[in-house]
Amino acid sequence: MSTQTKDHAELAEIFNKDEARVNWHDETLWWVRQKRDKAAHQIPEWELLRETASQIKNNVLSNLNNYLVQFEAQAKANGVTVHWAANAEEHNQIVHSLLTKHGIDRMVKSKSMLTEECHLNEYLSQHGIEVIDSDLGERIVQLADEPPSHIVLPCIHKKKEEIGELFHKHLGTPKGNADPQFLTETARQHLRETFLTRKAALTGVNFAIAETGEFVVCTNEGNADMGAHLADIHIASMGIEKIIPQRKHLSVFLRLLTRSATGQPITTYSSHFKKPRSGQEMHLILVDNQRTVQLGRKDFRNSLKCIRCAACMNTCPVYRRSGGHSYHTAIAGPIGSILAPNLDMRKFADLPFASTLCGSCSNVCPVKINIHEQLYKWRQVLVKEGYVGTTKKLGMQAMTLTLSSPGFFKTAGKVGRFVMKYAPFAVSNPLNPWYKQREMPAPPKESFGEWYQKNRNHAK
Repeated sequence: MSTQTKDHAELAEIFNKDEARVNWHDETLWWVRQKRDKAAHQIPEWELLRETASQIKNNVLSNLNNYLVQFEAQAKANGVTVHWAANAEEHNQIVHSLLTKHGIDRMVKSKSMLTEECHLNEYLSQHGIEVIDSDLGERIVQLADEPPSHIVLPCIHKKKEEIGELFHKHLGTPKGNADPQFLTETARQHLRETFLTRKAALTGVNFAIAETGEFVVCTNEGNADMGAHLADIHIASMGIEKIIPQRKHLSVFLRLLTRSATGQPITTYSSHFKKPRSGQEMHLILVDNQRTVQLGRKDFRNSLKCIRCAACMNTCPVYRRSGGHSYHTAIAGPIGSILAPNLDMRKFADLPFASTLCGSCSNVCPVKINIHEQLYKWRQVLVKEGYVGTTKKLGMQAMTLTLSSPGFFKTAGKVGRFVMKYAPFAVSNPLNPWYKQREMPAPPKESFGEWYQKNRNHAK
């Protein structure tokens, strides 16, 4: 497990020291957001698709136990071995036991955010098992000994020159060669040997169909297929919320997923896995890891609708300018900030405050998760439970007093305007966190209330 001690603000400050990188990171992700908008606007029924997906997921969350039992029965009938894991530790132990049983000490893995959540690579490494990530972005951050900073674009924080240096160091490419096509071909040749020699492959699961017992894996590189089809043992790790009721529902989510993620009409590969081929073993691990706890939290259960498209990250002004690693959790950004406190309130108490509550995340979410509202509600829970620092707690109490009293509110406004006008150094200094990354605005001449009182007759 991570020994992370810095909070989001401290880690974001480290990221912000490289202003050029921050600007590039911000602009690149906003470009992806614009691609998403263009793709969405090309479908007249886009909002109907979002509403349909949201309602399907509502149905799933309300009947999750029944769908899981149905899925397990169908999967077993198909020849798949189904395992249940209550938490990350059990998941990792199951994977380890399967590899040990077959004497396997090397495994290839495609993208799986659940295994990042469970810290599987670290666990297997400690037990003498080598794991090679086959997704290009995941492989890059693995070579850099870093976690992914984005759930769809794992190495979005790295420039091609840095990737060139990593490949030079680990894969022997010529120093200084940062040509993307060359680096991609190098990775293909490097991974081809891995696919051909690994007897075990692990994939994630994007969707699992209760009706048929099959699961679907979506990739743009085909690496999940290469690993799973060439290996003797296919292990699939799946969060229990990935269930959808029927195969006919799949088209709704496939139309939403990639348009929301990258602006593509669909992923290059949407692969269905139903039964093992002759001579192969197929194992599916259904993982809870606090998901049933989240399901029982009325205000936060909708977060389990997430289909991991990362649209909320691409649009979030805080994520774009603070970097994924500042969230110190497997799932970064707005969605990670409402999922992580469910795992550990104390450790992730800072994340719901890493937001402007602008609502852009909720606006782009393909399954209509009310992300910004949950961020606000998590703040209330964390303050009440005593998981925030004294300074923040006192600040919240002061704001509560000020905003609940018209007299205090008017007085505070006048004092604030006076200080900003005649003693700007009192707020424009490094002691004010708001001043570190922005210029303070010019103080208004009067409050809105004062302006309205003077102009109310004109307003009528």
